[in-house]
Amino acid sequence: METNKKLYINDTSQDSTLSIRERFQIREKNFLSEYGTLSANTKRHHNEDQICNIRTPFQLDRDRIVYSNAFRRLKHKTQVFLSPLGDHYRTRLTHTLEVAEISRNIARAMRLNEDLSEAIALGHDLGHTPFGHGGETALIEVFSHHFSHSDQSLRVVDSLENMGKGLNLTREVRDGILKHSKGFGNIIPSTPGETAVTVEGRIVRIADIIAYLNHDLDDALRGKVILPTDVPDICIKKLGKTHSQRASLMIEQLVYNSGPENGKFILDMGKDTFHAMTILRKFLYDKVYRSPAVHEEFLKAKNIIIGLYNYFINHPDALQSELEKMEMAPWEASKNPLSRSVCDIIASMTDRYALNLYAKTFFPKPLV
Repeated sequence: METNKKLYINDTSQDSTLSIRERFQIREKNFLSEYGTLSANTKRHHNEDQICNIRTPFQLDRDRIVYSNAFRRLKHKTQVFLSPLGDHYRTRLTHTLEVAEISRNIARAMRLNEDLSEAIALGHDLGHTPFGHGGETALIEVFSHHFSHSDQSLRVVDSLENMGKGLNLTREVRDGILKHSKGFGNIIPSTPGETAVTVEGRIVRIADIIAYLNHDLDDALRGKVILPTDVPDICIKKLGKTHSQRASLMIEQLVYNSGPENGKFILDMGKDTFHAMTILRKFLYDKVYRSPAVHEEFLKAKNIIIGLYNYFINHPDALQSELEKMEMAPWEASKNPLSRSVCDIIASMTDRYALNLYAKTFFPKPLV
């Protein structure tokens, strides 16, 4: 049996001295378009002596992200609705998986590097706070107006995971994670420096928007925050009535309208699809994200984040204890200001961890 396996592997290349990784990288070079990113040309954030003989650098990045503590915590972080009781509402983890799937499908259709797009997608929200954008807004207020979950995601993979050693990802994955989002900015940004250096990274940004436009609408309808009749007619007419119809059309329109232009690969959704997506996004911001049902809960969540932040600022010993519980490197004043480490631990918390910690810290304990 072992002999058959060896022969099968050797038959994939004329040179039996090549590793599986090297053979795969030859396959990349022969298959990817001229705009695809070759894993053989990448470099890591820090040099490594040991090179994997099975996986390409982007495949290795993907695995490092999936096996990280930060990735596992996504299952208990809010997407839109805080701690929903229904089993079918999205979490930050299911959102991430949907973005990864959409990114791979688009990259494959365009003959780009699927592994790179998937790695970026799986890592793009690692720095998201508990309670979704409500938690992010709170940290902007109390820590720094420069705080963003994109920056924090890069900080997670560079400096927080692996007890402070980071995951040492490749430069293209790190760049894609950093530039995957610009809040309510353009769906396809054109500002220099705002977009990822690779086409795969720019695809993830659009895949992120495709995912949340569809599943947030789906969840809002499920939660009766909006009614089917509330959805703008143009969105139904141009994009479709169901999640599947909308997602498929957005992906197809991106694939069929994008292509080389003056030596660059230009991503284009098509005029009608882009216009309908823009309207749908504004509708979700106005009627879902800022709706009383969502906004009132976010205000409560902000108070929890702000309360925990101020508590840790005044109780560094408690901070050290929580860092240990969450398998994070201890705070050292010589390396980080106290406020930076407090921000890091709060951004790393899941919704339920933050809720339980707040209750334990601030709620009175009755005598037994």
